[in-house]
Amino acid sequence: MMLAFAYLGLCFCIALLGTNRKFGYWGYFFSSLFLTPMIGIIVLLGSDKRAEQPKKCPKCAHSLSSGS
Repeated sequence: MMLAFAYLGLCFCIALLGTNRKFGYWGYFFSSLFLTPMIGIIVLLGSDKRAEQPKKCPKCAHSLSSGS
């Protein structure tokens, strides 16, 4: 029983580390849950961070520059 909680805890930690990465929270959680947490860590370390979406004006949908 404790082994199952440790396994889920590792999957949860990997998922938290992957929230701002390419696959997101659920992608890393399920990959570490279905494969193994060790494979989940390898996938996490091999992935890129998410590209930030350009901010847009809520009224006219014009792209806002990050400098102003």
